[in-house]
Amino acid sequence: MRLKCIACDVLARPIYLCAAQSPHIVDVDLLERGLHDHPKVLRAELQSRVDQSQQYDAVLLGYGLCGQATAGLKAGDRPIVIPRAHDCITLFLGSRQRYDAQFETQPGTYWYALDYVERGNGAGGSMALGANTGDDAGNIYAEYVEKYGKDNADYLMEVMGEWQAHYQRAAFVDMEIGDSSQVESEARAAAKRRGWAFEKLTGNLVLIRRLLNGDWNEDFLTLQPGQDLIMTYDEDIVGCSLVEH
Repeated sequence: MRLKCIACDVLARPIYLCAAQSPHIVDVDLLERGLHDHPKVLRAELQSRVDQSQQYDAVLLGYGLCGQATAGLKAGDRPIVIPRAHDCITLFLGSRQRYDAQFETQPGTYWYALDYVERGNGAGGSMALGANTGDDAGNIYAEYVEKYGKDNADYLMEVMGEWQAHYQRAAFVDMEIGDSSQVESEARAAAKRRGWAFEKLTGNLVLIRRLLNGDWNEDFLTLQPGQDLIMTYDEDIVGCSLVEH
């Protein structure tokens, strides 16, 4: 098969490695992680890339639901395959089961990974997955003041601080691809600075490898032509519905 993989660049190394080892021809298209801050923009960009990839046998998405950014994507003339995942943490850990176990036992966790941090492009590069660590709080505050005024900015920063107070662990996921020692050190330092526990976890490439190898079992959703992606609000995470033409 000839496959097109459209993925977030926080998965750059794992995606490139697994694409190189796939038995199929895989072309990779990476989108910058900052698009997650604007789900509607990310959805529109993903749809545009999907629509431009109809010459392939299937379009693979290296994304999860990602704040519902992928909800509403429509398959054109070719199937779309996406992991059943809330976000990239599932892809780093290798399974929904492992993801669920982590969040049941340690819900207050900031997640770090090599590609995520180094793909920050200087904009909060040491931020944990899915949230602000407060390392760039000054820049955030200045932006809030400019947009909303000082009083509203003070309130937003207070709320954000209360939210961050619920976090108790910094977890670094080592995918064992590339030199991640600096990122691990950053995660350890952040944990020490905030009085959190630190834990190093070994990642697992199984979901990414299956995605790019065409081994689409129950851990993946395949949208057939004429279907769109929906959020299911259950353990399947994502599902599909027929689009009326």
